[in-house]
Amino acid sequence: MKKYIFLLLPVILVIFWFVTFVFSNQKEKAEANEIVTLAKQAVELLKNEDFSGLFISFDSTMKNALPQDKLQDTWKSLIGQVGAFKKQVDIRTEKVRDYDVATVSCEFEKAMLDIRIAFNKDRQVSGLFFLPSKRQATEYKAPSYINLDSFGEKEVTVGSTEWALPGTLALPKGNGSFPAVVLIHGSGPQDRDETIGPNKPFRDLAWGLASCGVAVLRFDKRTVVHRQKLLAMKDSVTVKEEVIEDALAAVSFLRNFPEINPKKIFLLGHSLGGMLIPRIGKLDSKIAGFIIMAGTTRPLEDVTLEQFDYIFSLDGQISDDEKSQLEELKAQMARVKDPNLSKSFSSETLPLGLPASYWLDLRNYNPAEAARELKQQILILQGGRDYQVTAVDFDNWKKALSSRKNVTFKFYEKLNHLFAEGEGKITPAEYLSPGHVSEAVINDIAYWILKQ
Repeated sequence: MKKYIFLLLPVILVIFWFVTFVFSNQKEKAEANEIVTLAKQAVELLKNEDFSGLFISFDSTMKNALPQDKLQDTWKSLIGQVGAFKKQVDIRTEKVRDYDVATVSCEFEKAMLDIRIAFNKDRQVSGLFFLPSKRQATEYKAPSYINLDSFGEKEVTVGSTEWALPGTLALPKGNGSFPAVVLIHGSGPQDRDETIGPNKPFRDLAWGLASCGVAVLRFDKRTVVHRQKLLAMKDSVTVKEEVIEDALAAVSFLRNFPEINPKKIFLLGHSLGGMLIPRIGKLDSKIAGFIIMAGTTRPLEDVTLEQFDYIFSLDGQISDDEKSQLEELKAQMARVKDPNLSKSFSSETLPLGLPASYWLDLRNYNPAEAARELKQQILILQGGRDYQVTAVDFDNWKKALSSRKNVTFKFYEKLNHLFAEGEGKITPAEYLSPGHVSEAVINDIAYWILKQ
């Protein structure tokens, strides 16, 4: 709603405010209704697999980023993971800078997903995202190992003014200078809980460790809070902007927090965050120690291909469409490895639609070898049922660091990428069922931190 000028004479102030409010409110309602209608129509086009009908409504940037064939492949891949589309459940709208954004909560056969659609001022589609549903995520229930009476939480802000990020500090009750850990997310847009469906692994970690006497700082990732600003600089983004700068800012923030022991601040990285621990650690020698949870050691493009190949093979066969996608991904990988790769390469021709700057920044980075330069204590954790980061990566960490007496390795046979327990062959659908970080993982991390 607009801010109104209150320098009017008191006699007419109330009348002016009321008239303006009604007019503005009616306008906003009309715009919101228009967005709701457009979003419902867009989802209906997806449901009916009318990809050309939806593609027509894309703006030029979207048409380049998500051509019609890729839109079709994305939708079919999604259906393959979460089952058939059943119905639209509800819709909500919001303003995000110059865009009107609609979030349509949809029920699929195996899960709830939010289809998030951004519209520009001309009512063209400027963004399309498929996310685990916030409706489903609200069903979170604290696991039994958490003692809610043993800690409290404070809302905080992390980072520079330009990239300010809202966060939560879980702080044990009582006096003292507490050890603390900063949680660093995996890839993609992640909130402070690293929410995936009904799962909130970072909340499990924060509350579990706080129950054991360790303070934990978690925050919303830059890719969530400043998504549009990052899109504007999409041709130059690297992991520095995505992860590293904010991780270092979070550590600096904790050093100035009165209840925290500045000499006992640890960094915990999950997935991409774990992979980047050696790079982050190199930039701040005063960090007390590092925890790597499912951190890959291999080139990101290789791991991406392996993940797609695994998912496509789950039903026992790879379709012609899937073979085509794999071949395209292999061609994109070849461009990443091409010695002639430069920032002039279009992101459309590269894996995951990430710019050449991103891949060039990671070129020749070997996390396990880079970790040898870290002098601090390191704890490396791996789940045996993880298909995204596998035992191959865990073994690579061991080969590089097993001679170090201050490096500890933990392997959990039944745990998946979220460090939740399960049985049988893992599928992406497992992440859309409720689960919690294993109590054994909480206890191992807490013990390791408290003994330092």
